[in-house]
Amino acid sequence: MLFAFSVAPTTATGSGSVSAAVADALRVVRASGLPYELTSMFTTIEGEWDEVMPVIKAACDAVATHSPRVSLVVKADLRPGYAGQLTEKVARVEAQLADD
Repeated sequence: MLFAFSVAPTTATGSGSVSAAVADALRVVRASGLPYELTSMFTTIEGEWDEVMPVIKAACDAVATHSPRVSLVVKADLRPGYAGQLTEKVARVEAQLADD
């Protein structure tokens, strides 16, 4: 299962950057040992519900140290029985584009 999430503080530095808070959230994701991918707007984690949800909660808790209010967006691809989809889904699309 893939879980894409975006977590950010509702307050930012004078420049508007939330990178320090996002870095703290990503430290939590890294420490989980689950496969993940960071993009400019989301972090995607691969794992089962019971593995991933505590990681997302802990990432929110890490961001909460930066702001009294936290925003969280989650999107999930729930497809039990499939692993390696963090890279396989992209590979299938790239294969479709290979003939272009």
